[in-house]
Amino acid sequence: MIKKITSSQEAIQLEEQYGAHNYHPLEVVLSRGEGPFVWDVEGKKYFDFLSAYSAVNQGHCHPKIINALIEQGKTLTLTSRAFYNDILGVYAKYITEYFGFDRMLPMNSGAEAVETALKLCRKWGYMNKSIPENQAKIICCEGNFHGRTITIISMSNDPSAYSGYGPYTPGFVRIPYNDIPALEKALEDPNIAGFLVEPIQGEAGVYVPEDQFLAKAYELCKAKNVLFIADEVQTGIARTGKLLACDHENVKPDILILGKALSGGVFPVSVVLANDEIMLNIKPGEHGSTFGGNPVACKVAIAALEVVKEENLAEKAEYLGKIFRDEMKKVQSDMIEIVRGKGLLNAIVIKPKNGKEAWDVCVKMKEMGVLAKPTHQHIIRFAPPLVITEEQLREAIAIIKEAILSFD
Repeated sequence: MIKKITSSQEAIQLEEQYGAHNYHPLEVVLSRGEGPFVWDVEGKKYFDFLSAYSAVNQGHCHPKIINALIEQGKTLTLTSRAFYNDILGVYAKYITEYFGFDRMLPMNSGAEAVETALKLCRKWGYMNKSIPENQAKIICCEGNFHGRTITIISMSNDPSAYSGYGPYTPGFVRIPYNDIPALEKALEDPNIAGFLVEPIQGEAGVYVPEDQFLAKAYELCKAKNVLFIADEVQTGIARTGKLLACDHENVKPDILILGKALSGGVFPVSVVLANDEIMLNIKPGEHGSTFGGNPVACKVAIAALEVVKEENLAEKAEYLGKIFRDEMKKVQSDMIEIVRGKGLLNAIVIKPKNGKEAWDVCVKMKEMGVLAKPTHQHIIRFAPPLVITEEQLREAIAIIKEAILSFD
């Protein structure tokens, strides 16, 4: 019989002893979640302002999504793609109509979906653009975070992501983010098949590009017959105040990558969406996943997407995000260097003070009942579940303000 954890320290000790040391979590051990809240083992309640890196947009344990998980789990969980199941086709129709594409390819994690998009892009480059074999290149951006596979870290310029994992996958051209002239120059290479970009760089610190960057980049790609690939694993599904972050500039990607909140944080679900001329280049046996498109994932994803529409979460994120940024900009503290974001994906750039940094601010917030996590040592990302109410948001803002001002 598995022993029940009775204290946070016990849980931390077990993980430290038996788990790989590939994360550095805040010292809080969570055991329950509901809506925008989580509770630790000892019963203390917190606002969750990370949302599992925007996977829990619909809130913790949303009843509709949980019910879809349970009901399908009682009936059929996995067939693999060796056989048809009675849910995948229904899900495929639903999600393609939801986002306006001809076809979908289901996977599990965001990184798998990015890998799938890269393969689709290269295949299209050879089949449709007639790029010479093994010469296709894909443009990516500095500061990117698309996942942690060998191929994906080959695009990274962050030493903590790539150091010690070479040799790296060739075929990528890296340019500065938010730099249209650099993109224009890179697109002069006739062997460029695609441009992979995050509409907002989340892991880089919620780096929001200039207005019309995406629209200009899309037009440049179209002029050079290059695919525009949007990684919306973190920014998609209503997080930034629109269904997709690309929607802010009316850009329709050639390949769209989704994950995280596609499941409401309940079950690993990701997907790649594209039209026929791109998607149908991959033939039977050329790509797949044992769990991709499993019945549980399909039912969960449908429920998660229904919640987004039924509860107007994109509009809610737009409205509440403005409140958050306006309130943060009012805080009279020289620790706050920059406040930025879109919708409910926001960040504060922290200027160290008296030896105290972003990590210290997060520890203080945790003590006071708000959970967030630093990225790149000096930036705190704030991304609560989109189901948070205005009253709850303002209560959390008051705590965040008090935590920051405690260092003055």
